[in-house]
Amino acid sequence: MSQQRRRPDGSRTVRTAGARSPAERLEPGRAPSRPRGLDAREPSGTVSSIVRVISGLLTVALVFMLVVGSATFVIYDQFENPGPLAATRTVVIPKGEGRIAIAERLEREGVIDNRWTFVGGHLLLSLLSHKNNGELKAGEYEIKEHASMRDVIDKLSEGKSILYKTTLPEGLTSEQIVERLKAEPSLSGEITNVPPEGTLLPNTYYFSKGASRQEILDRMHAEMQKTISTLWDGRDPDLPIKSPEELITFASIVEKETGRPDERDRVAAVFYNRLRKGMRLQSDPTIIYGIVGGQGALGRSITKADIETKSPYNTYQISGLPPGPICNPGKSAILAALHPAKTADLYFVADGSGGHAFSETLKEHNSAVQKWRAVEKEKAKQSNAAADAEKDDRAPIPQEKDDSHKGKAAQSERVTKAGKADPEAASGNGASAGGGSAESSSANATDTTDIPLPVRKPKRQ
Repeated sequence: MSQQRRRPDGSRTVRTAGARSPAERLEPGRAPSRPRGLDAREPSGTVSSIVRVISGLLTVALVFMLVVGSATFVIYDQFENPGPLAATRTVVIPKGEGRIAIAERLEREGVIDNRWTFVGGHLLLSLLSHKNNGELKAGEYEIKEHASMRDVIDKLSEGKSILYKTTLPEGLTSEQIVERLKAEPSLSGEITNVPPEGTLLPNTYYFSKGASRQEILDRMHAEMQKTISTLWDGRDPDLPIKSPEELITFASIVEKETGRPDERDRVAAVFYNRLRKGMRLQSDPTIIYGIVGGQGALGRSITKADIETKSPYNTYQISGLPPGPICNPGKSAILAALHPAKTADLYFVADGSGGHAFSETLKEHNSAVQKWRAVEKEKAKQSNAAADAEKDDRAPIPQEKDDSHKGKAAQSERVTKAGKADPEAASGNGASAGGGSAESSSANATDTTDIPLPVRKPKRQ
C-alpha cells in the first residue's frame, strides 16, 4: 500500500511500502534467505582429497614431460652435431667393457665431448629406436673425423668393426692350424686341445681384432660339418667309401697328393680304381703321417726303410684306407672324392712341370717314369752348370799342390753324385700309385708283390 506526501512546492510524492530511509540504507543488509525446497549440502572431504591428488599428479607429470622433452632435445641435438674428432682414427673396444666404461674410453680418446651425454643418449635411443641398440660390441673401429655421437653409437651397436683375416690353406694338419692361429697377433685366448684330424675346413676366415682363437676353430669345425652334410647325399652312387668319415680320410690323401685343382678328380679316380681291384694305395703322404703325425713335414726325403716300416698309416704296408685322415682337406678335394673322374688309370707320376702323367698300365707308367727321370737329370745338369759358372766368377783361392788335386777329386765326386737320382729317396709330399720307389719300379715289382712299387714324385715346393 502506498502513501502520498505533499512536498513544500505543492507536488506530491509516492512512498512505496517497505522503502528504506537514508539512515536504514547505511545499515548492513541481511542475506536473502535460501529458497524454499532446496536442501543445504556440505562439500565432501574425500572428493576434495582425490581432486587435489589428481591435480598434483598432473602437475608433476607435466613438469616431468617438460624436463624430459627439454633433455631429449638437448641430447638429440648433441647427437646430430659433429663431434670433436679432428681426424679419422682407430679405437679398440675390449671385450667385457660396459656402457659407462666405453663412454669413458671414447671421451678419453677425444671421440666424444661428454660421457654422460653419450650414456644418456644410448639409453634413450635404446628405448625409442626399433633397432637393436642395446649392446655396444667389442672390436676395433675406424671412427671418421667429426663423427657425431649417433654415428659412433650406430657403428658400435651394429658391430661394424675393422675385419682381419687369416688364411688356412688346404692340406694342413690340425696341429699346424693351431700353431698358425697361435702366431696370429690379432687373435686372443688360448687353445687347450688340438681338434681331431680332418674336422676343420681350410679357408680364409675374417674376424674382429681380439676375437678368440677357439672361436676360429669352432667356425672351422662348423663349416666342415656343414660342407659334409650338404655334399654327402649328392655323391656318386658307385663309390667304395661307405661313410662321411671314410670320405674325409680319402679326401685327405687326395689333398696331399696334388696341389692342382684340375688333377684332383683324376687322382681320386686312381685311388678308387686301386681300391676296387684290391691294390694297395701306396701313397707317400701316408708314410710321412705315420712317422711324424700332426707335425706334417718330415724334413727329409723318404727312404726305403721308411717304405718298409709298418705303421697303421703306411699304405705301402696296409690294404685299404688308413684309420683316419692325414690332414684337413679342402672343399675341392672333398668334391673330387665325391665325384671322381671316369678313368681306368692305376698309376701316376710327376711329369716335371708341376703336374702328373697318368697311366692305365704298368708299361705306360714305366715309360712316364723314364721321362720324369730324364727331366730330373736335365734339371740337375743345369743346376750344376749354374753352380760351376758362379764358382768361376769368384776369385781363386791359393792352395797347396797336393790339396788342390785332392779338392778336384772330391769336387768331381760330388758332381757325379749330384747328377744321379737318389735310389733311396723320394718326395716328401707326394706320390702314390704313380709315384716311384727306387731305381726301377718294374725291378722291385718282381721281388715284393705282383703290384709294382711306383716311382714317387719330387717334393712339391
